[in-house]
Parts: sequence; C-alpha cells; structure tokens
Amino acid sequence: MSKSPLSWLFHSNVEETLGPRQRTLALFLISVMGLYLELMLIRWITTEIRIFAYLQNTVLVVCFLGIGMGCWTCRQPIRLGDSLYPLTILVGLLTFETSRGWLSELTQIFSMMQDMVIWDTQHTHVGTAQFVFVLIVALMLTLALMLLVWEIFVPMGRLLGRCLDDHPRPIWAYSVNIAGSLLGILAFVLMSAWYMPPMMWLAGLAVLYLFFIHFREWQHVLLLLVLILLGYVSDLYPSARVDRDEDLIKHSRALIWSPYQKLNLREGVIEVNHKKHPLLKLLVNDAPYMVLKDLRPEEVNSNDVLYPSKMRGYTQYDLPCLLHPEPKKMLIVGSGGGNDVAGGLRHNAAEIVAVEIDPAIIEIGKAFHPEQPYQSPRVRVVNDDARAFFVNTKEKFDLIVFGLLDSHTTTSMTNARLDHYVYTRESITHAKSLLTEGGTIVLSFEATKPFIADRMASVLREVFGQEPIAFRVPVTPYGYGGVMFIVGNLDLARQQIESLPGLKPLIEEWQREYPLNLTGTTRICTDDWPYIYLESPRIPSLYWLLIVMLIMLFGLSVRRLKAAHMFTQWKLSHWHFFFMGAAFMLLEVQNISKAAVVLGNTWDVNAVIISSILILILVANWLVSLWPRMPILPVYIALLGTCLGLYFVDLSWLAGYPYYLRAMLVGLLTSLPMLFSGMVFIRSFAFTQGKDAALGANLLGALVGGLLQALTYVTGIKALLLMVAGLYGLALMTRPRSQPLAAPPSTPAAHPAS
Repeated sequence: MSKSPLSWLFHSNVEETLGPRQRTLALFLISVMGLYLELMLIRWITTEIRIFAYLQNTVLVVCFLGIGMGCWTCRQPIRLGDSLYPLTILVGLLTFETSRGWLSELTQIFSMMQDMVIWDTQHTHVGTAQFVFVLIVALMLTLALMLLVWEIFVPMGRLLGRCLDDHPRPIWAYSVNIAGSLLGILAFVLMSAWYMPPMMWLAGLAVLYLFFIHFREWQHVLLLLVLILLGYVSDLYPSARVDRDEDLIKHSRALIWSPYQKLNLREGVIEVNHKKHPLLKLLVNDAPYMVLKDLRPEEVNSNDVLYPSKMRGYTQYDLPCLLHPEPKKMLIVGSGGGNDVAGGLRHNAAEIVAVEIDPAIIEIGKAFHPEQPYQSPRVRVVNDDARAFFVNTKEKFDLIVFGLLDSHTTTSMTNARLDHYVYTRESITHAKSLLTEGGTIVLSFEATKPFIADRMASVLREVFGQEPIAFRVPVTPYGYGGVMFIVGNLDLARQQIESLPGLKPLIEEWQREYPLNLTGTTRICTDDWPYIYLESPRIPSLYWLLIVMLIMLFGLSVRRLKAAHMFTQWKLSHWHFFFMGAAFMLLEVQNISKAAVVLGNTWDVNAVIISSILILILVANWLVSLWPRMPILPVYIALLGTCLGLYFVDLSWLAGYPYYLRAMLVGLLTSLPMLFSGMVFIRSFAFTQGKDAALGANLLGALVGGLLQALTYVTGIKALLLMVAGLYGLALMTRPRSQPLAAPPSTPAAHPAS
C-alpha cells in the first residue's frame, strides 16, 4: 500500500469531494489526536520546564491558538505531516539532558522576579541591567517554545475546520468532534494511570499519525520513528539507576512517570567531614523531594559524624510522637516514602493511617525504604488526596501529622497546585473535627518565605483559637526540615518539651537561629482563595509577561498565515462564538476547582469532571437533534440561572454520601450549565455559515478564557461563575441573527438529516 487510508483527504494538490463517511472518520481521528497530543505536551513540558507547572494553562492556550488559527485558515493547503517537524524539534529539546538543562534555567530566571514562590529555586542577586538582559533572553526562548507548539497544532486546526465546515450534517459532525476529544482525553489519562513513559505516549501518537501521512513521503515515516526513539532516549538516566533486586515498578526502573509527576530514584552520597555516606534520594520533576532515611537508633548511634548527638531522637519524624506520646491512633497525610510513618512506629504508635496521593511514591516506599514502615501490620496505607480523606473518613485520631505536602505540581487546567486545598481554613477545620478529645495536630511545611509561615500560623490560630507552638527544624542529615506548628493539646506538648532531656534547649536554639515573624497579618487561604504561595491577592507579574508573549505570538501567527482578513471578516456572530468559548473555559476551571474541594485533587477526579462535561455536550447535541426547533430563550435563561445558582451552592453537603455517588452528583451538578451551553452552541453552530471561522472564534475565546482565570488570584474562584454568567449574557446579545429566540413554525430543522 503506497499511502495511508486517509492521507488523500487533505493532500494540498487534491481537491476531491469527500463522502460523509470519510469526512466523519477524518473528523473523529483528528479530534482524538488533537486532545491526546494537547494533554501529552501539557504534561511533558510542565514536567521538564517547571515554570510551566506554575503557569500550566500556558501550554493549553497556545494549543488553542494554533487550532483556532488553523480553523480560520482551513482553506489554505493542509499538510498534517508537516507538523512532525516542530514536534520533533520540541521533543528533542525535552529529551537530551543538555538542552533540557538549558530550558530548566527558564524557571530559575523567572523565579528571580520573586512575586510567585517557586519550589526549590536559588535566587541569584544580579544587577538590574544583567537581570533585564537575561529576562529578555528567557522571554525570547519562551516565545520560541510557544511558536513550536503553535506550529504543531495549526495543520490539525485546518483539517478540523475543513471537516466541520464541509460536513453536510453539522450537529452530527460536532458530536463526532466531541466524542473523538473524549476518547483522546481518556486514552492519555489511562496511559498516565498505567505509568507509561514518553516513549509509549509517542508510540500512541505515531499510530494516529499513520492514518494521515503518505507512506511514500518517507521523511514523515522517518520522523515518527525518530520521535519514538527520542522517547526511548528520554527514559535513559544511567546516573539515576539503582542497582537493586527489588521489583519496583515494571523492570525495576529508577525513572517512573506516575499519574502526577516524574519520579527519579537516585543512589547518592552525602559528604560530612570528608567522609562519604550513601543515601537514597527521590527527585520529583528533577527537583529534590525526599531522602529515604534510616533513623533506627542502632543506625544513628553508629555514625557520630553524620548524625550530631544533640538531635538524636529529636528529628522532625520523631517530634510528633514525642509531643503526643504513644498515640493509639495516628493519621499521617502526605506520608510520601514513609519517613513519618517510620517515626511513628519507632515511638510505639498502636495504629497508623498513612495517606499519600501518588501511588508510585507509595510503591517506592514499600520497596526501598530501609526501615520498611509500610510493611508493618500496624500501618494502613490509603492512596488518596489528604483533603478527600478528611471529608470521607469517620475515624478519630489522637495525633494528626501533616507531612511535607508542599507541591509544585498543578492540577489539570487550573491555577491550583495539588496541596492548595489541604491548607485552607475549611480543610484545617475538617482535620480538627477528626481529633479525639485531647488530640494534637503537628503540621510541617517548607515555608520559604516569611508570609507562608505566617499564613499557616494564622489559619491554625483562627481554627483552634490558640497560639500554635512554632519553630523551624533546620536542614540536616536527619531530614529536610521545615517549619513545624503544634496545635490542639498544647498543655501536653509543653509538658513533654519541658520533661524530655535536651529538647527545650534545642527548640530554643532553633527559634533563636531561625526566627519566625508570625505577625498574623497575612491573608489566610480558603477554598475560594487557596493560593498558599501568593503573598496577597494580585495577578503575578509572570502572568502579565505571559499575556505580552501571547499577543506577540498572535501577531506572528497572523503574519505567518497571512490571516489579516480574519479581522475584516469578523462579524457579530463571531463575537457570539468567542464569548461562548471564553465562558466555557472559565466554567470548566470552576468545575474542576469545586470538585477538588469535595472529591480531592486526584487525577481521576479531573478525568471524571472533564468527561462529564463532554458527555453532557453530547446529550445537548442529541436533544437539539430531537427537537431542532426548540425556543432558545428558555435555554439561555436556564444557562444563566444554573451559573448564578451554583454561585450560592455549597457542595460540602454531599460529604456524607458514598464516594462514587458523590462523584456522580458533583459531576452532574457542576456540569449542569454545560448541558444548556451545549444546546445554545450547537443551535448557533447549525445555523451559522462558515463553521470553520465560527469554531476558530470559539477556540480563540477559550484562549482568552484560559487567561482570564488569572483573575481568581484577585477575586477568588467562586467569582468565576459571575464572569461566566456575564460572558453568556454577551453571547446572547451577539447571537447570530438568523437564529430566532422562539421557534417559528416554518423554520427548517437543523437536523443531521437536513
């Protein structure tokens, strides 16, 4: 066979009239591939270039810009295979350690602005002129990366736009588009759930590309093979390999792509007084995360050089059970590889519940922790989000320990990181309700800025009505340290500090050497404003720079595609689709945020919400196809009413329901406006002429919606619903005039059969 089954659909020199089946198949496959590739790049880029983990929707909005501009210029020649060139360049940059190291410097440079706390960065003090120079270089490099992503998606957008515009059955075509998108999302989510590495991501992508490229165009086939090879090379970290017999995860690999992040297990050394001591270190997205410590008394006492005597038995993992001795039942959230759990076992905790969100980290702890804490019959391991566990459990605990939960991984499509909802006022209140009478909470956090420590102290002070005991545990061979807060049974904690030999002087020494400025003036985090790492409500400078770069990218794309005509041809109906896209994106962000509060910040929750949205859109399409002449004004009223109604709905009342029922109810309630939004969109889409331009305007609106979510840094998340209602109101006012609000009896049906 000389060419692929579908390659003739878009060859630039072929102007054939396609049958409905071929066009539908092409539309379905390009929808699968577009969403699959979108999620793959979002995950890979934000992992290797950590600045984008804090600005995760950057990659998303650039993808939307590429697809949107592609739709708008879909009458230009389409060569989908040409998107393999920028994709190969981008994958190559993410594969090799040298180029990846250069790109990782972007994180260090942008962190010098210091208006958003970025995990594990070293701020270098440079002069103003030097800072401006390196910042401009970083911005240009970022713009080049964005241009590569944009180049990848333009051909896909052209094929998508042409298939939709030429299809004789618009409602059916849009349903196929949504169904393909749903399958693309689920395919990549499943790959992530099964710990598949980049080589497998690229192999799956290559299979999709084979439907479209000419087999005789050998360079495209070669590029697919190169991509898979680069994926294999990206997984080779010889210096990171661990020569052990344990069967960790598939082939005893030291490099693991969990559903959340890239985990790299390294055998290293620590040098003290010119003597090297082995250690086992876990890196998350190439940043230090934890050391699996062996702190058994016989190990510590045998090594005076590595372990100073004054901290023996008083490490950050020992202190919780010393301040509340021999708890009958102990809860550890953020248990990681098991250091905190091992500390609880060393101090005779009768029963320990260890909660950790990342299943791969649990497996690493089980296989590699030298004290084997997860193997103890006294330990019950729960793979869940800490906040979700607080909501779901009915158990009571004598001692609750917050491990070092601080995260630099964001949730899907939102500004929130994985740990944001764990430290809100509502979450701490939940945790307090789980304490037995006389119980204690010990919370540790790596507060790299004074305002973060003050924020933690303030929320504990407000919830417990008492001044927490607070001190910083320094970084030592015993552990990474962090600021420790104790609340609850403070009488017992103070009694223990006084009675244990050497503990009081040690804490006083830490308080002198590492003073904490707990003024109580920092705004605390709530479920509506969960931004731990932002000092005050404002849009970080990085977002303003992002907007500038996107404007530059948009200008370049208009010039590159010779698409200036899109402005001269912009009609009122295009504004309608633009506002629909912006509102849709903001509503999706709101849904994921609300679900994170009730169900947790786990990957499967994000998949459930996004899938619920797409399924409701399919239901909306089905309803419109059944009732094509329905009056649209009641649908608009229902749309605006559900948006405003959700503003006043507190979903916490669902906490008492079983998990799967609660997940279904949360997905249904939060996505209900999407049903009416989908009905409005497909009615407008079926009536409009030039569906390629309409879809392009819709995607450009989604791009703007992705940027508008930065307003939550100022307004809070709930206010998004008011913005969404306003945008849908603007969509009502700019609806296509050919679309009546009521259903005239003579209106022809916008039915797939028409």
